[in-house]
Amino acid sequence: MNAPAPDRLDLIFAALADPTRRRVLSMLLEDDMAVSDVAAPFDMSLAAISKHLSVLAAAGLIRQERRGRITWCKLDPDGMRAASVWMQGFGQFDPVDLDDFERFLEAQISEWSSDDGAP
Repeated sequence: MNAPAPDRLDLIFAALADPTRRRVLSMLLEDDMAVSDVAAPFDMSLAAISKHLSVLAAAGLIRQERRGRITWCKLDPDGMRAASVWMQGFGQFDPVDLDDFERFLEAQISEWSSDDGAP
């Protein structure tokens, strides 16, 4: 497998550097969501969330699809593969177990939900 282009990795790691975008990815791990539903738990404008979603889409971590008047967001399962392959090339990292990563993200969702006072 060829190494990912450096600019692709820059986009991925820049997208992952922001805690809001990581939280959005965690939310999309559960299911596809309309942009308005993604925005609901955040104390920011719809325009600000849309900007975060654009960064995630540009990095290839999510896909957006227009269905009628609603834009839906979906996690791209191959989106983090380039970063994972790149890190594995250093030999000091174990291969990323996506099931473990999913469990980690689910734990983060639970933690964030309890921080927000949600059940």
